[in-house]
Amino acid sequence: MIKGFRDFILRGNVLDLAVAVIIGAAFSAIVNSLVKDIITPLIAAVVGKPDFSALILHINGGAITYGNFLNALVSFLMLAAVVYFFIVAPANHLLAKLKGPAAAEPVTTKPCPQCLSDIPVAASRCKFCSQPV
Repeated sequence: MIKGFRDFILRGNVLDLAVAVIIGAAFSAIVNSLVKDIITPLIAAVVGKPDFSALILHINGGAITYGNFLNALVSFLMLAAVVYFFIVAPANHLLAKLKGPAAAEPVTTKPCPQCLSDIPVAASRCKFCSQPV
């Protein structure tokens, strides 16, 4: 039982996943700091509030802090943009280069010289107009 657990833990994909989670958490902290310390104050300067977290809607004695939601939304969009433009798009480009151009499908039909209908390549007579081809 212990040997099976050891084999599972030392499998390459488990280690890769652990490294990805750790790097992702550290990267998330960087993006959250970028949004909180730089981008949000720039956007808030336009709105006139020092921080989105100060945006609160009071309804019937309850407080809805939609500013915190806006902070989280901006953080998510920034993180998604960075992941797409710096990881997904370059990886897709690299895979497309390595894969090469797609093979063309073999031609299975040809036009009839008389009626221009599509007929099989191996046909000796058109099935529409009976013209020899």
